[in-house]
Formats: sequence, C-alpha cells, structure tokens
Amino acid sequence: MKADLCVFAQQMLAIWGGWEWGTGAILTRNFTLQKGLLGMHSFHQTRRADATEVVVEQYGTASQLKVRKVLLPAPGKDEVRVRHTAIGVNFVDVYHRTGIYPLPILPSALGVEAVGIVEAIGAEVDGFEPGQRVAYAGPPVGSYASVRNIPASRLLRVPDGLDDDDVAAFLLRGITAYMLLAHVYPVRRGDTVLIHAAAGGLGLVLVQWAKWLGAIAIGSVSSQAKAALATQYGLDHPILYREQNFVQEVNRLTGGRGVDYVIDGIGGKTLIDSLGAVRPFGMVASIGQVAGDPGPIDLAMLGPTRSVSLSRPGVFRFIADYALYREGAAAAFEALQRGVRAHIGAVFPLAEAAVAHRALESGASTGSLLLHP
Repeated sequence: MKADLCVFAQQMLAIWGGWEWGTGAILTRNFTLQKGLLGMHSFHQTRRADATEVVVEQYGTASQLKVRKVLLPAPGKDEVRVRHTAIGVNFVDVYHRTGIYPLPILPSALGVEAVGIVEAIGAEVDGFEPGQRVAYAGPPVGSYASVRNIPASRLLRVPDGLDDDDVAAFLLRGITAYMLLAHVYPVRRGDTVLIHAAAGGLGLVLVQWAKWLGAIAIGSVSSQAKAALATQYGLDHPILYREQNFVQEVNRLTGGRGVDYVIDGIGGKTLIDSLGAVRPFGMVASIGQVAGDPGPIDLAMLGPTRSVSLSRPGVFRFIADYALYREGAAAAFEALQRGVRAHIGAVFPLAEAAVAHRALESGASTGSLLLHP
C-alpha cells in the first residue's frame, strides 16, 4: 500500500510540475495503475520549451518577417517536438508571405520543410523516440523555428548516412520531382523534357532526376553562369532565355517536333509560350507563377490543332494523401542515396530569413537556400 501511494505521489508531482510520465520506465511495480492514471506507454520529458520563430504578421514584402520568442507548450497527444537542425526555404514560403497563397491565420510562422532531432513525444505517439533524426515536408506551416510541435503523422525517419542539410534542401523538391516525373507525366527513357528555371533549387533536382530516368534535359536559364551550373548537374542543352527565344531553340533542338514534356514554374507569358514548345499529345505542367498568373487559358490554345495537355499539379495536394507522401519521401530518400542531390546555394541564420527571401525573389540565387537555427 505504501509503495502504491509513493507511486501515485510521484505521478501527481510530475503532472503538477508540467511533466508527462508514462509506463514502462522506472515505475516498474504497478503498470496497471500507471496506465490507468495517465494513459501512456512511454516515459518522456514533455516540459514547455523556449522557441524562436520567424513569423509574418501581415502580408507584404520580406520586411514583414519578424523574429519572435515564444513559449512552446508540451506536445499534444499525437504530436512530436522536433528541434530543428536545418530548415528548407521554398518559393511557396514567398507565396505564403505575400498572401498569394493565404495562410489559415495571422500572425503565422512560415516554412514547410525541416530536419531535426526528436526532443519529446505525445502520449499516443508510437514509432518515435527522443534522439531520432526526422524530417518533414508540407503543411502545417511553421518550420521557420528553432523548435516546434508537429503531428507525428507528418514525420519521416532520416536514413543513416544522409546529411541534415542535404535532406532539408532536397526533401520537398525530391517529392515534387517524383510527383512530376512519375505521376503527372511518367517520363521514359528517350523522352525530351524542357525544364524552366533549370538552375533553381527544384530545377537542378528535376534535371538530375530526368537524366536518372534516361531522358534528354533541356533547360531555360538566365545567365551563362547558371547555364554552366545546370550543365554540371547533367543538363544537356541550356537555353539563355534573355538572349534566345526558347520556343525557337526547342524546335531547333528537336528538329521541329517539340519536347514531350514541359515543366514550368515561371507562369505568366512563359507558360503560354511553352504551349508552342511541346509536341502534339505532349504535356505542359504548370507548377508556379513567379512571373505572375497567366490568367484564364482558352481551351482553343490547347487544341485541337496543337493537341496538348495542360496540368496544374500541386505537391501539397499530392502529399495530403498519406500513402503518396510516404511513397514520394521514400523515392526522394532513394534518389539521395543514389547520388541525386540538391545544390545548396546559401545558408542563412534563422533570424535572417528576410535576407534569404530577398535573395530568392531577386532571381540571383542558385540552387536551394537553407536556414540554420
């Protein structure tokens, strides 16, 4: 009886002190009582934690990004606390900051991709333990933070041998590449693919992945330096779109046939022009609008004369499906292990997220950008 009371007292002190305790650790004599009292199956520290976040309080330029300190609550029953080691910067973060893709609530931390270490787990979480390396991609937003709580269902274990920075720079782009090259248009050996912004973070991943599949990669770039970089990553034919008409160059390179597949993250006039660079019964995938929304597209622009398909796939819709998220992540990790990689153009401290955004929006950056807490 005294032992039971002692156990009970320990548990109550733990709860009152802001700790959550579970079974199977040090209170080994009364598992039934422990489980009944707390409904847990593991023993972990889940005290509140100090966190640094970069948030947007109102939509606008990079100057709207603010650094704030917050007190992070203990993880919810189905959440995991992750202390970040590397945070990916993606153009969708700019769309969130500007309100092109509105956020659920303001103010809000930005960011949809990171790698880190598990610090604590919620009461009903299985499969994760403190000290494990994990990564995630996609909503809920909030990766621009030193530490955060996130649903366990979004976490992925990082395979041994992969570097944190490489994973943070690659995961979302790798899943996007898999979606585009395996699901939207299954690329086969010998296909010709035109990749716009081929020296960007996603562009360089797409170039390597397309070559891995045996395709011929043509890419539009803005400068000789970016052409050289993309060529180092396997691009077969760079097109300097500021000096050359990319439609004419594509037709020259393909003997007037056109490419099988165009992947366009630029939007605006580039998307419209891309319809003239693809062969009959080929496809154009619109995945971004850096240059603006092209507006409504008349179906007559697609056919019957051209007979081309236009797709508007979204990676967040893709990974909203739990099975596809896991499938895409597995493919991304395999690609990394096979040598496909992200080019890390620059790394910024978390507090300088606004500088990273300006570099990304200027078009001067190459490859992927990262933040370090």
